[in-house]
Amino acid sequence: MLLDEFLEEKPLYYTEIDYTRMPRVYEKIKCHFYSAEIIHIIGTNGKGTTGRFLASALFAMGYKTAHYTSPHILNFNERIWINGENVSNNALENAHLKLQSILSQEDSAALSYFEYTTFLAMLMFNGCDYIVLEAGLGGMHDATAVFQKRLTLVTPIDYDHQSFLGSEIEDIANEKLQAIQNNAIIAKQKYEAVYNVADEIMAANNVKIIKLITYISADNKVRIAEISKQLSLAQYLEQNLSLSIACLNFLGLNYDVKHFADSKLFGRLTQYKKNAIIDVGHNPLAAESIVKALDGEKFTLVYNTYKDKEYKKILQILKPIILDVEIIAINLQRIEETEQLQKTLTDLEIKYQTFEAIDESKNYLVFGSFSVVEAFLKVDGE
Repeated sequence: MLLDEFLEEKPLYYTEIDYTRMPRVYEKIKCHFYSAEIIHIIGTNGKGTTGRFLASALFAMGYKTAHYTSPHILNFNERIWINGENVSNNALENAHLKLQSILSQEDSAALSYFEYTTFLAMLMFNGCDYIVLEAGLGGMHDATAVFQKRLTLVTPIDYDHQSFLGSEIEDIANEKLQAIQNNAIIAKQKYEAVYNVADEIMAANNVKIIKLITYISADNKVRIAEISKQLSLAQYLEQNLSLSIACLNFLGLNYDVKHFADSKLFGRLTQYKKNAIIDVGHNPLAAESIVKALDGEKFTLVYNTYKDKEYKKILQILKPIILDVEIIAINLQRIEETEQLQKTLTDLEIKYQTFEAIDESKNYLVFGSFSVVEAFLKVDGE
């Protein structure tokens, strides 16, 4: 069975997860994975861009480098990046055949979509010097947590996936930070409680968690400003860049501005067209970052939302830069009922209509999730 057919039989989202399965299967097949310097990235926002900044720089410096990220926008290949390129369909199929030969039939069937694709990626990463491994929605129980890491990078932690991670910020921070095996660098956090949890974990687990500022010198700040200017980075993306550079400093690697020339990740406040900006963010922290970055500009918001997202809060945050909302159709079970979203928009006194096509006379902000951006790009590509 081809990879896409095989993955179609596995749901992308689960209401319950067996957290013992991934470690159990890993113990059976770990001899098939070669050792490499693994940088694990955990947090709520900014994992993808932090990882791509770091992976691109390491590759530009001459290292065989891999980056595992999720989810994807249009093609599954976007999740697995090796030496500057997304992997080919042929390489994916070969890795799939190899993984099928390694796994028992029972384990192959039992593994979740994300668990299976994590093993798939790690097989393809054999022979790399550095692997930038991005966690999915969690930390301690995430599929990526089973591998031995050199360093963990912690991006800003906020409320998200509460049904899995807990309802309080302390619960979410604990779930994520418990993934740290030895050393970690933590980005600037919105909630003081995250630092408190970090202190508790350091004491209990004998790990070292260092604040980002410790690894950013005056010279780093000058180079970060230059890279940000060349790449036209929003301030929140500059913070992610800083975390990747802190990692290079920790590893003792000398970098140059030129090493980040090809490091922007599509879908992160990307100027897709002259009148359309797209961003795959989907939570309040992402909305706050966008409002700050766009600095009072006004847009028609192309939007939809999953049922489990704090979309009323998100829309309240975005309201100062919204002229109106155009609801884009998405055929997924997780998507909120249109009537409920419309009621929320009415309650917030935000005008809305259905998105059908790009109007060249409007300026668009496309935001809400990877699924929103995917749906928008498909409509625009028709």
